[in-house]
Amino acid sequence: MKNYVKTLLGALTITAFTASSAYSGMGVSLMMGQVETDGTETERTVSGVTSEKNSASKSEKYLGGSVFFEGEVGSFTLGLDVVPFKIKLGDGKRTDTTSDANESTQEDGTVKAEANLDYLTTLYAHYPLTGDWYAGLGYHMTEVSTDETLHTSSYGDETINGFQYSIGKNSGNLRYELSYSDFDDISLTSSNGDKISADADNLMFKLSYLIGN
Repeated sequence: MKNYVKTLLGALTITAFTASSAYSGMGVSLMMGQVETDGTETERTVSGVTSEKNSASKSEKYLGGSVFFEGEVGSFTLGLDVVPFKIKLGDGKRTDTTSDANESTQEDGTVKAEANLDYLTTLYAHYPLTGDWYAGLGYHMTEVSTDETLHTSSYGDETINGFQYSIGKNSGNLRYELSYSDFDDISLTSSNGDKISADADNLMFKLSYLIGN
């Protein structure tokens, strides 16, 4: 189902951009929102010692902007929105103390980690409701990047997708929109075998200005 919606939105957006008669223009947006992330870190098994799990929930508020291009196909407004900066999912630190003298590795000290959504890109479709109101469906494409200071390892990055559900109102060249985004589960494995799994959701208000042709 996800692949079908992604393909449909992509095809409709390309159609809108390649048909000059359907082109509406470009615009800029100011947005503010909050990302909720629930995650669990599972440390690798060392010398037969059972893996340790650490869970945490993070709530991050953000303020930023995006640029978008859109066109019209029939009753639909179709577009591509790009956020040219990173959105923080969360950060944290933990102090480890080796409690077992028989452990083969000593991992004392403080570890730090931060995760971000890089350059969030969204294909979207708006369908008119009553008056100037519309309902929207979007498909997110982004990369989760990490920046960490760990004892003996590092985490890589992962590409994830997600769906956006929105309701908004057009007022001349202005647009007001409230949206909710549900991203795929995030799964990262460090270079020494530790694992992180997380789920991220986003609630956002966006004020947009359409520049036009």
